[in-house]
Amino acid sequence: MAKVKITQTRSMIKRPLTQQLTIQSLGLGRVNRSVEVEYTPQIQGMVKKVSHLVSVTEL
Repeated sequence: MAKVKITQTRSMIKRPLTQQLTIQSLGLGRVNRSVEVEYTPQIQGMVKKVSHLVSVTEL
């Protein structure tokens, strides 16, 4: 699997609880916080759910 860098670009204020929990499970929580993870199908699904809040770059 390829590694990707996921960066939170927008705030979670006034977002549904499911989106907030998804951001937390990705290891994010604040704007401009980044994590490097393997791009598994589970991570792809989480990123798709909050794609308007994060940016993804391939390493």
